[in-house]
Amino acid sequence: MRILVTGGAGYVGSVVTRLLLDRGHEVAVLDNLEAGHRKAIDPRAAFLEGDLRRTDDASDVVEIVTGLRPEAVVHMAAYALVGESVLNPWMYLNNNVGGGVNLLHAMWVSGCRRIVFSSSCATYGNPDFLPITEAHRQAPVSPYGESKLMFERMLRVMSGEIRSTSLRYFNACGAWEGLGEDHDPETHLVPNACKAVLGQGEPLVVHGDGSQVRDYVHVRDIAQAHVLALEQDVAGEMNLGTGIGHSVSEVVAAVSAAAGREVPLRFGPPRPGDPSRLVADPRLAVERLSWRQSIPLEESVRSALEWHGSRPRGYGG
Repeated sequence: MRILVTGGAGYVGSVVTRLLLDRGHEVAVLDNLEAGHRKAIDPRAAFLEGDLRRTDDASDVVEIVTGLRPEAVVHMAAYALVGESVLNPWMYLNNNVGGGVNLLHAMWVSGCRRIVFSSSCATYGNPDFLPITEAHRQAPVSPYGESKLMFERMLRVMSGEIRSTSLRYFNACGAWEGLGEDHDPETHLVPNACKAVLGQGEPLVVHGDGSQVRDYVHVRDIAQAHVLALEQDVAGEMNLGTGIGHSVSEVVAAVSAAAGREVPLRFGPPRPGDPSRLVADPRLAVERLSWRQSIPLEESVRSALEWHGSRPRGYGG
């Protein structure tokens, strides 16, 4: 298939792009490189530097999509920092929702009728029960989660015109074949713990008491689900998680064990908009996509540690 990957220079997007190319698909990446990295894009992919937020002239996005003539889109271009979204909600609405509107319009005009959307467990908010199934109410507690939910709702509205899959993934982590996590600022636990133990930055700041629980999934496993959804043409909403929760303290201990020394850390206040526990029920993705988590937390942590150890400046080094 001819596939457009928006945000394909980002952490998960770069792995999705490579997996699609390895499967023989023709891939074009659209990214504004605001948070992504040119070096992360597989050289086999066509690359267009562009922005979906051209609300002053949305025809630019139409021209890009029409020119590429994709048969499907994997939409991953989004801001993704919970705390930042609380401080600047308009920024998230403009990018994650406004850019999404322009993309859907361009797809409709160009005749592209298939999309796989990288959604988030942040659409659930504070869970009423664990593990979280897709039937759980969606009540986000951050503008980031709201922006993801808004786009999911737009896809439902457009379901008669565009066939969609929304993959609500939990905490992506790890590195794969030279592709790793390099954000500025970096707010995720695993890379920050790796940098701290490697002496590449300040001690790790643990927001809260370390008891917060998340479901950590290796980035390759998450990317693989996007490929399966496209190739099997499975639509709907599905969680991507392991079904196993790990506390912040447990993850820090795993990084310490992999490094052979303790992660230097200090404690800070909890971040606004962060639920205390998020663990997926992944059975629907297992049943419908024949997908499952294959890389355990220990290996995810080890791969991230190796990546940061060999690239102290990320993609800039």
